[in-house]
Amino acid sequence: MKKILFTYLIFGLFVGEIKAQDTLRLTFQEAVEIGLRQNLNYRTLNNQQEVLKIENQAARMGHLPRLNASNSFFRQSGQQYQQVEDQLIVTNLTNNSISSSVNMTMPVFNGGRRINMTRATGFFKEAGENEMERAAQEMMFTVSQQYLQVLLDEELYRIAQENLANQKKLLEQIDGFVEAGLRTLSDQYNQQSEVARLETVALNAKIQWETDAWTLAETLQLDSNTIPKLEGISLTPSRSEYLSMPLEELYDLSIGQRKDFKQQQLLEAGNKKMLTVARSVYYPQINAFFNYNTFYTSFDDRRINEQLFQIYPQRTLGLSLTIPIFNNFENRLSVTRSKVEYQNQQLEKSALERRISQEVKLAYENYKASIKREEATKLQLTAAEEAQVAISERFRLGVSNFVDLSQANQQLVTGQSDYAQSLYTLYFQEIILKYALGVLEVN
Repeated sequence: MKKILFTYLIFGLFVGEIKAQDTLRLTFQEAVEIGLRQNLNYRTLNNQQEVLKIENQAARMGHLPRLNASNSFFRQSGQQYQQVEDQLIVTNLTNNSISSSVNMTMPVFNGGRRINMTRATGFFKEAGENEMERAAQEMMFTVSQQYLQVLLDEELYRIAQENLANQKKLLEQIDGFVEAGLRTLSDQYNQQSEVARLETVALNAKIQWETDAWTLAETLQLDSNTIPKLEGISLTPSRSEYLSMPLEELYDLSIGQRKDFKQQQLLEAGNKKMLTVARSVYYPQINAFFNYNTFYTSFDDRRINEQLFQIYPQRTLGLSLTIPIFNNFENRLSVTRSKVEYQNQQLEKSALERRISQEVKLAYENYKASIKREEATKLQLTAAEEAQVAISERFRLGVSNFVDLSQANQQLVTGQSDYAQSLYTLYFQEIILKYALGVLEVN
């Protein structure tokens, strides 16, 4: 009894806290939209995708020349050296100077580095886009799972409350039978114990419902004081079109549709290009360059524009050739790292391909099993309802005992709970199959 009172006290505090929270009524589609907009992981991937876009743009712009300009303004005081005829005269003067330069460089040949870098970053960018699409499907999958779990918890709580109300009515009937001498005190005490047990069951169902609702709120990144109130969904059993397809066709479909597998293929292609980029350091590098330099000095009495643009400008145009001979194994280290990354990416793709086949097979078999489970639990519930009605009537007439009635009530509640769970499981198994195949649509 002390444990029951303590449980009620904790539940009272819990419910009091819940009532102080705000509720947000949501449909399934609204929950998915909020998840895609608010979820931390999805937003992080979205930010990373911006970096991949800029990296690809930078690689494409790398085919253009690099242009830089520099200017310096300075005053130099102290001993100054001047060449006058054949003599070097040292004077103590102040010199105001301006120095300007424009430098342009452009790679002519670098072992295919620019082309392969552009292709690699393009693959990485496209891989990021596929990762975003798969993350959206994963978000919908997670929200679907948690959304359906909250609805199932609510249904189980309703069943527990309904059962508790029925047992309380039965207790009132038994109390009347005991007063009339038609039933013994043991039946009355047993029913009182059953009612107390069912109050605890309803309490636990309520707590589980609220707990899963808070889990969904965290997934959707709702405000800390907001709990979702979910709209129901239609649970009419249906057969997916994919159940009529053989497993081999489902495997082929998943390989072609799974965005995470497409991502791994693109990452493999990108890392292969990056290996080629790394190997480009073994080849000579040829760069074209152009430099324009000029300056102004206060020692010269001519005007600034005349000195900068007519007298002192210097132009340099040429080619530079760099031949790698020995670089302390740094080039070999870079190539080895790129090679290992490429090989690891191949392993990742192979592992994912095996995992996809397993996921498709499990989802397919579980979906078929859930259909049979829904049919079996429906028959179970129908039989339990008929048995409970018959035994209740026999108990009222004094033909059946309390044990038979209690077992019938428990079987009825078990049948109701099992059928509710089978309906939600069947609904979710179709989502699981679509998620495994990569065809789950995010509206």
